Amino acid sequence: MPDDKKGSAELELIDIYEKPDKIYTRSFTGFYRNLRIMGGGLLFLMFFGTAWINLGGQQAMLFDLPERKFHIFGAIFWPQDFILLSWMLIISAFALFAVTVFAGRVWCGYTCPQSVFTWVFMWAEKVTEGDRNKRMKGDKGSLSANLFMRKLAKHSIWLGVSLATAITFVGYFTPIRELIPAIFSWDVGSWGLFWIGFFTLATYGNAGFLREMVCLHMCPYARFQSVMFDNNTLVVAYDYNRGENRGSRKKSADPKEEGLGDCIDCSVCVQVCPTGIDIRNGLQYSCITCAACIDACDTIMDKMGYEKGLIRYTTENELEGTKTRFLRPRMVGYAAALIIMLGMFFYTLNSRTSFELDILRDRNQLFRTNASGEIENVYTIKLVNKEEKPHQMTISVNGIAGLKANSPMTFTVNAGEVASHIVRLALPAGIDTKGSKEIEFSISSEDESLPITSVSSRFITPIE
Repeated sequence: MPDDKKGSAELELIDIYEKPDKIYTRSFTGFYRNLRIMGGGLLFLMFFGTAWINLGGQQAMLFDLPERKFHIFGAIFWPQDFILLSWMLIISAFALFAVTVFAGRVWCGYTCPQSVFTWVFMWAEKVTEGDRNKRMKGDKGSLSANLFMRKLAKHSIWLGVSLATAITFVGYFTPIRELIPAIFSWDVGSWGLFWIGFFTLATYGNAGFLREMVCLHMCPYARFQSVMFDNNTLVVAYDYNRGENRGSRKKSADPKEEGLGDCIDCSVCVQVCPTGIDIRNGLQYSCITCAACIDACDTIMDKMGYEKGLIRYTTENELEGTKTRFLRPRMVGYAAALIIMLGMFFYTLNSRTSFELDILRDRNQLFRTNASGEIENVYTIKLVNKEEKPHQMTISVNGIAGLKANSPMTFTVNAGEVASHIVRLALPAGIDTKGSKEIEFSISSEDESLPITSVSSRFITPIE
């Protein structure tokens, strides 16, 4: 923002190693707070509820690492399907980039687990220790018995939420209906106890103590977001044209007569901010776009009888009085990339088969002549069984008349197994086939419901 519209804000040198002041957030109400509560409630319901859903006697979402099976709403994925996971991660990254170009750090403000759990922990502070002023007064004074019990209640809620979160998270890797009884009977393995303890302490520490430090110093998103911002990005901003000059006044006073803008300099926007910034100083990387300052400022504007929106979702161009362009090359590029990647992902997912077949020809020896005078080629059949039951597979070869097998052509592939089977194909002496010729391997199962899978290879004989 222009220097003459910043009010009395001045540059300040800050020691990055200096211990930051504790942030005491003030309670507030408003539209965006209600929206965040509904969104956070839905996320909590999805996280804590999905682990308890069963489909066909199997936990709907279970990542069974020992068995190398990943159950996702009735579908089973194996390590060979990790390409799909890569697609999902890339798509998620591009979706985040597209959202950031359009609406800034809205992900951080409404759906980031760090933010969601921090708001829950701040609610626990309020119901146990009181509102902002009471908490500040309590921390400055001596620790009384009443204050000790209130802090004990707060930390008990924090630990309870953290423990429930850790158990649920581990429940996505160990069947949760078995994990809970095992915990109460003290029959949890050492690794289970380790991860439950680790995620309990991680949630307790991040949401209870680190809080804004995670957003400011640990999260990489805060650092590279500026690369994706432009003057058309929707952000939470203070309308300095309308708000300056700041100053207190009576409700009945006419601010124009006193040379003041609509900002009464009450600092409520700073007091509700979970990262402790002053949004009136302009766009800052520390802002997580939670809109707490919007709700707080709108409440003050209502009390003063002023129009809402002194702090609002807007763009730099709008604040400067120019037109905002939501449809722009960068936005179109991200949208096009997302559509292409989503199409490729669903195509790959739809074409995923229960079996994967690969033929590896022996490259150490192109061909050999055996004791019977036959020309022999050696192949390694690699077959991945992605089903939960074994199958007996039969190999057949077509392409050259008289070609025969000198090895068993039937073998069993267990559930989830990557099986290797050596096949020796021989061409009897006297059959006139010179050079290289294409052949086709077909693999079928005794279970007729499975499709026949075919792969091409080559059979090599002497040129002369």
